[in-house]
Amino acid sequence: MCEYDEGTSATDAHSLTSYGNPGPRVAQIGDLLAFARFLAGEEELRMPGVGFIGFGGVKAGERVLLGADTHYDPDVVDAVARALREKGARVDIVIDDVGEDRQFNILDEIRVVIRREPWKKNPRRWEGVPWIEELAVSNKYDLLILGKGGPTPITEHRYEQFPWLTGEVFAARSTDYPRELHTLINRKTWDVIWEEARGGSVHLTDPEGTDVTWTMWDEYYEAGKRRYFEESPLWGHLHGHPPPPIVGKDTGTGVIAGTTNHFSQPYPRIKVQLDGGRVEKVDGGGGYGDAWREVLEEARDTQYPCFPRKGLFWLWETAIGTNPKIARPSNIHMLSSGGFEWERRRSGVIHMGFGTRWRGPEEVWAGERGLVYGHLHVHLLFPTYEVTSRQGRKTKVIDNGRLTALDDPEVRKLAAKYGDPDELLSEDWIPQIPGINAPGSYEDYARDPLPHIYPAAKLA
Repeated sequence: MCEYDEGTSATDAHSLTSYGNPGPRVAQIGDLLAFARFLAGEEELRMPGVGFIGFGGVKAGERVLLGADTHYDPDVVDAVARALREKGARVDIVIDDVGEDRQFNILDEIRVVIRREPWKKNPRRWEGVPWIEELAVSNKYDLLILGKGGPTPITEHRYEQFPWLTGEVFAARSTDYPRELHTLINRKTWDVIWEEARGGSVHLTDPEGTDVTWTMWDEYYEAGKRRYFEESPLWGHLHGHPPPPIVGKDTGTGVIAGTTNHFSQPYPRIKVQLDGGRVEKVDGGGGYGDAWREVLEEARDTQYPCFPRKGLFWLWETAIGTNPKIARPSNIHMLSSGGFEWERRRSGVIHMGFGTRWRGPEEVWAGERGLVYGHLHVHLLFPTYEVTSRQGRKTKVIDNGRLTALDDPEVRKLAAKYGDPDELLSEDWIPQIPGINAPGSYEDYARDPLPHIYPAAKLA
């Protein structure tokens, strides 16, 4: 079921119940409109990193298609539409019915990520919605606003993402964070990976148990070979390991460990063991780990075109968040929060991904053959990411969850242009994990992190 709103406001066209549970209502429409107007003036970059989404290319007389779903707060949808209509654009709103809001379960990540058919038949959460994309093409819209994450498809029309599900995350400093400052933070971070790491190596650790190293081979830096691994990267989602195709001599070896992913409830600590860039074994993880192990075995003898040897789960996504004002949603136990996917954007957080790329040619290949594909995640909340150059210089990009670019003198100087550097460059939210930065035992937490992360939720 969908509802198609042609040139009317979201709240006029639909009742609140048609959107499901919108999550915490922490801002009035006037407050949301101020943030929407900010975005309506920001440059369009076709990038999903928060802080680098803008609708500033919209001109009077243009037609915009705004796509959301029933888990979005309708006031956020309405605010963006109003801001663009103020610029003289015609904005049509289309709402995809994704079912009732509910609490997360431990298998949601597997269910929204893993596929064995062409993804258009059953699109995954981060891929946009194919029929809405087709609607934008067939009706010749100038701009499509759609999608919560993942790469933005290449299209003839302009295409920007829409990741703010709740008023809480929309009316936050992360949304209107000064783009000039955020750009410099990204540039300072990326220069180390792009310049210093080339031909060198990376050592990645985290107190939850991650300890892995890999070589940044010169082949990974070949121009035009890997989208978003180039001199101008994916701002707000900096790739700390090159994406596919993976070279045959990839050396990624060690363990990745954690208790959260993008889109499920927290799980007992999982340990993903790597050798030569490929996942060889998955330990722990409760029901999430069980499901991962099943897919690992299912794909073990499949040769995917993007990987040098058989198997689905290869290390590549080591994505670094760069916005210090991102905070975990207060309704984190509900689907309408967007889950832990939102906090992956916070500066210094790394989300690890193993498997095929969203909408990559290897996924088309697998879907046509009925083979399993997709990629699964583990989040690192206190990582230390250290580069060793080919000359032996060591540089920390992240130090125990703190993005080191935030303390760069040039970054602090620019921050002073917008306010207090200490405030602008501090993280608004830091997770509290027993035995790491909070009282208690990490071993107890690792066995069952759910009551620590959902302390106030009435769980089913």
